[in-house]
Amino acid sequence: MGVTWQDNDANPSEVTMTSAVVVGSGPNGLAAALTLAAAGVSVRVIEAAATPGGGTRSAELTLPGLLHDECSAFHPLAVDTPFSRAARLEEHGLEWCWPEIQYAHPLDGPEMGSGAAAWRSVADTAAGLGADGAAWQAVFGGLAERFDRISEDLFEPMLGVPHHPVDLALFGALSALPASLLARRWRGPRARALFAGVAAHGLRPFGTPMSSAIGVTLGAAAHRYGWPAARGGSQAIARAMVSALEAHGGVVETGRTVTSLAELGRPDIVMLDTAPAAASRIAAGRLPGRVDRALRRYRHGPAAFKVELAVAEGVPWRYEPARRAGTVHLGGSLEEITEAERMVHRGRMPERPYVLVGQQYLADPGRSHDGVHPVYAYAHVPSGWSGDATALVEAQIERFAPGFGERVLARHVRDVAGMSSYNANYVGGDIVTGANTPRQLVARPRAAVDPYWLGADLLYLCSAATPPGGGAHGMCGFNAAHSALRRLSRA
Repeated sequence: MGVTWQDNDANPSEVTMTSAVVVGSGPNGLAAALTLAAAGVSVRVIEAAATPGGGTRSAELTLPGLLHDECSAFHPLAVDTPFSRAARLEEHGLEWCWPEIQYAHPLDGPEMGSGAAAWRSVADTAAGLGADGAAWQAVFGGLAERFDRISEDLFEPMLGVPHHPVDLALFGALSALPASLLARRWRGPRARALFAGVAAHGLRPFGTPMSSAIGVTLGAAAHRYGWPAARGGSQAIARAMVSALEAHGGVVETGRTVTSLAELGRPDIVMLDTAPAAASRIAAGRLPGRVDRALRRYRHGPAAFKVELAVAEGVPWRYEPARRAGTVHLGGSLEEITEAERMVHRGRMPERPYVLVGQQYLADPGRSHDGVHPVYAYAHVPSGWSGDATALVEAQIERFAPGFGERVLARHVRDVAGMSSYNANYVGGDIVTGANTPRQLVARPRAAVDPYWLGADLLYLCSAATPPGGGAHGMCGFNAAHSALRRLSRA
């Protein structure tokens, strides 16, 4: 079903001369700006960095000709959404591309050289899991079939009335479980590790309620949409958004940091694509006390320590399917990853951290140059951690790919402080803009029917700290903009 830009409650003639300022040009800020501009609003985006895009920026970080994604890499929750259908960014040059295998998980020890891999097909994935294949099919088969309907509810605030309550209930029953409990659906180490690798994207201890939620979501999305990369780097997403915005008359101003609403003039609408605490500072004195307190209480999660590598001939994974996988999860068995994540949440750095490796060039060969490939890796580390995890990251790769170190020609390191400097929304190095606690999974940044509105004038928060959260690029901004249009139409 098609989606139109204009909300049913908003009259285009009433918003034609309305003005808006969006602070921050991450994918959600740009989506908010584009949604407003397409509805007839005069929009200006202000970005502190020299280039727009937030987490969707790319650069030659190691060697000339090698294109690295600086943060966001694969986008399973951005392919088919209300925003993507409305924006039609393919008309502005955005092209998705897929690896042969969506993600893989190599093992060592008693399982030396083996592992598990997730294909687009649930059946193909199950076939590779032996005796656990039927259980994988039972968990993810129905979710993948229903994911279009499930995502319709996931992309909106959870406190609303669901469109598909039965499908959402199936999803919720699995998501509510601790990851360590859901993993018992599988008996063998390979299937358990495959689930552990994707569940760890939630950056939550596996024994806590709802720690399965992110793994269930991303696992189902892998079978429904795959885990695609943007051709030409994630920067292509921001580039397409800016192009579409400019086609509607919007403008983007870079290199300017906003510290107060007083700096913005008198726009009718203000959208803040910022972390909640930053929104509180920028809007100081303008917010109701309960809203301001909620923004300042908002919790952030563990950090990411990122290492970009230039690797001759690619990573020599012992587990062959990992050589064809866009994403490779490292950390060993379910038990090892459980312990590593537990330590990180207690503020301790494990010797063998969970590491995510991105091989986007397998989907997008143009990112490589002369047989040298850009390899993306980050480790989960404690929030605000000041150490150097470079050797730990590379040791985890070497563990599952002997000889890897001999192929590394160059590296670029971004530590926790560097992640925070790269993007102010990554508080303490938290790249998903908020801890995925049960409360914040259901109600972020605060419990409200309209969590985007900040309770004063037409002032909104549109970052990944709002529903549906990190990873669903553009939907937070899209939802916030439609909230503004509805409220504007009633003014």
